[in-house]
Amino acid sequence: MTSRPVPTDPAHVEVQLHVEPAPDLLARWDRLVTSATGTDVTQLSVWARVRALEGFRSTYLFAHRGCHLVGGAQVLLRHVRGLGEIGYVAYGPIVDSDDTAAAPALARALATLTGVRVLFVQPPEGGHDARRALLEHGFRPSSAGIAPTGSVRLDLTASEEDILSRWPARQRAWTRRWAREGVTVRQGDERDIDLLAQLMAAAADARGYARPPRPEYLRHLYDELSRTGNVALFIGEVRGVPTTADLVTMCGTTVRGRLCGFDRSGDGGKLLVPAATRWEIIRWAKRTGYRWFDFGGLSEQVLADAVDAGVTSSKDWPGPDQAKLRYGGVPFRYPGPVELIRPRLLRQVYDAANGCAWGRAQLRRAQVQLRSRRQPPPPRPTARPQEREGRR
Repeated sequence: MTSRPVPTDPAHVEVQLHVEPAPDLLARWDRLVTSATGTDVTQLSVWARVRALEGFRSTYLFAHRGCHLVGGAQVLLRHVRGLGEIGYVAYGPIVDSDDTAAAPALARALATLTGVRVLFVQPPEGGHDARRALLEHGFRPSSAGIAPTGSVRLDLTASEEDILSRWPARQRAWTRRWAREGVTVRQGDERDIDLLAQLMAAAADARGYARPPRPEYLRHLYDELSRTGNVALFIGEVRGVPTTADLVTMCGTTVRGRLCGFDRSGDGGKLLVPAATRWEIIRWAKRTGYRWFDFGGLSEQVLADAVDAGVTSSKDWPGPDQAKLRYGGVPFRYPGPVELIRPRLLRQVYDAANGCAWGRAQLRRAQVQLRSRRQPPPPRPTARPQEREGRR
């Protein structure tokens, strides 16, 4: 499909909107994403194919200086009943660090996307200029939570001994016991996707989480990402019985924890099998030549304590976040997320809903609808649901 220019300052950078970019242009975009700092698979073109199963369609904004691609953003769009066209940009826009005009040009293009009533943007690591430009073009700070706003990552250039030295003593001691206790970790493949789904469901049931993605979606995600070399799956077992499953994605210099499941009903908990699995992932990523292992997001509560206030540990933190911080990684924040909601009446309704518990529950339902192909069940009329914050 032919592209059309988006109004920008032609003296600097031209931004064009593409609905169906040519394969060579998509390949150039993927190379730019892969070379960017703090990048993520959610800006690669393969991610648009992953999300297509859930009813999303992709639109691209590509910024050129002459014949050079200097930036862009993959926008995922979906129609949500009662709201209209909703879009989000996860860890974008991506810009060439040497081109200072790309971020303002892309911000203006995002602000003028035709037909999009609500647009959420989580800028990437280092994207402070992009965030500032988005705010200058009508966006505002957002608390919608379309993607984790921070995480914890481990520098893989350190030696294994240095990494282990930062672990709690009990967890470190287990690295010498796992083998004799029958704990092994193997790399999985497409035949293990149903197992991943089962272990994710077991973890959700045990902790009262929302149900995990459907097996159909997990298979689709793995199939697409495995074709491009952007996914790996690890299975932790006790004497041959699967206990944990961790799916990671790879992009640029980073391996990122994406999905995990754990059956705590057997020996997996007391034998620290999740730690054994993560240790094997760390060692694999290091051997393979990656620079960073990102544990896959931290809650806002932990980010406020660990990044903003310098707190190193707290029993009040969610259990999964406490576990992610036991490997010697460093917590960090991305630039704050932003949103653009229009027209003004819709923005006023959104703000009013966000100001009460019942309204926030309805917004949460809209988020579920945005992320899932299936319609969420209607709210119970006898009680107003409590606010919950979920991860993507």
